[in-house]
Amino acid sequence: MARIAFEALGHRYAGATLPALKPMDMVWEHAGAYALLGPSGCGKTTLLNIVSGLLRPSEGRVLFDGADVTALPTERRNVAQVFQFPVVYDTMTVRENLAFPLRNRGVPAAAARTRVERVAALLGLTARLDRRARNLGADEKQKISLGRGLVRDDVAAILFDEPLTVIDPHLKWELRSRLKELHRQVPTTMIYVTHDQTEALTFADRVVVMLDGEVVQIGTPEALFEHPAHRFVGHFIGSPGMNFLPCAISGREAVLPGGQRVALPRAYGPLAGTVELGIRPEFATMVAEGGLAARLRRVEDLGRRRIARLELDGVPVAATLPEGMPVPAEPRLAFDPARLHVYADGRLARGEAARDAREAGP
Repeated sequence: MARIAFEALGHRYAGATLPALKPMDMVWEHAGAYALLGPSGCGKTTLLNIVSGLLRPSEGRVLFDGADVTALPTERRNVAQVFQFPVVYDTMTVRENLAFPLRNRGVPAAAARTRVERVAALLGLTARLDRRARNLGADEKQKISLGRGLVRDDVAAILFDEPLTVIDPHLKWELRSRLKELHRQVPTTMIYVTHDQTEALTFADRVVVMLDGEVVQIGTPEALFEHPAHRFVGHFIGSPGMNFLPCAISGREAVLPGGQRVALPRAYGPLAGTVELGIRPEFATMVAEGGLAARLRRVEDLGRRRIARLELDGVPVAATLPEGMPVPAEPRLAFDPARLHVYADGRLARGEAARDAREAGP
């Protein structure tokens, strides 16, 4: 396993007007489980390909345990990579496929058999070990690809590029759980690329959120939910995502477009650009009395909870409707003041608020 560091790392493809990766400094620690999360085109696969050696960055350095590997090809970096679609040898059995990387490195047969059987058990492949890969479906073939990446214990890192794309949706949760369990049993530096927040938050100890070639925040799943350092993080993480209300700041109050005022837990200095108040639906509650005047559009029953869709001074807001509470005739909104965040031009406002952004991005 390796400690992977990026120093002023950036990349621009030939002929491109915008960088695929904006310069960044970042460290991924030994045996960490990291997810690169963001929409298509945000730069996450570019970053993964730079780590693997498939792509050489146009600027900056990549270090494995302090050694500069920027110019080293993939075969000299000692990484395993699992792609979106299965890469298996159809004429081999599942056992032979899983053992192939070990055989190439001269691992003794007894040790190889132990590792193969352990990984097969974790991936639910034990009953298939002696079947030919060509007789298996896409789900099981991708499990073989995952197993081939996981079976070695001498790799610097294992890289997963949206590995659950071809997996049946009903099996994705199970495989995510199995990967997490395997990481607990065999600590290895793992990097997982996905656009699916559920995959990222389930798998990773720390999530790297990317947008337009920039790392906008890196932190634990809890930190991303509780303290989004960027408007995009608040919007992208959570379902529904964070509410954003245009406002003006006046001391310890946010003044909404219609003149209603929201008390803030701290004071802010002058803020430039577009200023917004951020609050997650989990911390915005529809109430019958007090709070802010709002207009109810509809109520969505999600089984374990109800989400009220309202308008507050003309701005759409999602809020929680407490269990058992009837829909008020004149609904109002109450915000948990400790959960309010202020954003200026999409970034968490600093000053006193900076003490709460424990996992802010670079």
